[in-house]
Amino acid sequence: MSASPIATTRTAAGMPTGRLAVWWVIASEIVIFGGLLGSYIMFRLSHDAFAEQAAHTNTWIGAVNTLVLLTSSLFAVLGHKAADAGDGPKAAKFLYLTAGGGLLFAGIKFLYEWPSEIHHGFTIASSTFWSFYYTAAGIHAAHVIAGVVIMLIIAPRAKRNLDLHRVELIGLYWHFVDVVWIFLFPLLYIAK
Repeated sequence: MSASPIATTRTAAGMPTGRLAVWWVIASEIVIFGGLLGSYIMFRLSHDAFAEQAAHTNTWIGAVNTLVLLTSSLFAVLGHKAADAGDGPKAAKFLYLTAGGGLLFAGIKFLYEWPSEIHHGFTIASSTFWSFYYTAAGIHAAHVIAGVVIMLIIAPRAKRNLDLHRVELIGLYWHFVDVVWIFLFPLLYIAK
């Protein structure tokens, strides 16, 4: 009897252990982002200055980055579909496109948006709003970069039709990262 890798075995509930592990990671991340966003909302409701500070965020850049992440999520779905069909090379192509979307998102944020804000004097120490802004967006960007790194590790193996179940796992994580941004975008950029 040959031993299966733990990531492809099933839990007592019938769920693959890798999928269960990703859901546990997502649940723990929901606690982190939920606490941060809950605190932000409470401060926002009790501090009128937040609206004045939020007026300085670049809504168009936030919207472009939203489009970039949503498009990358589409690529993640198409990669999962290809992996389910056993087409590793196609799944890898979509993983690379998804990772490219993540890199574009981070590039816009770190090379254009944040330098522009800092140039105009809006730093993490400027106000409570900017502290929340840089903390929330920074933690999110770290998750984007982590997702990109994981995709770039998984894609070469997927291209060789190896470990195709991992395409779904990174896709779940990537969709979580996108959902977090769907909350951050209106809270940080639109609600002025």
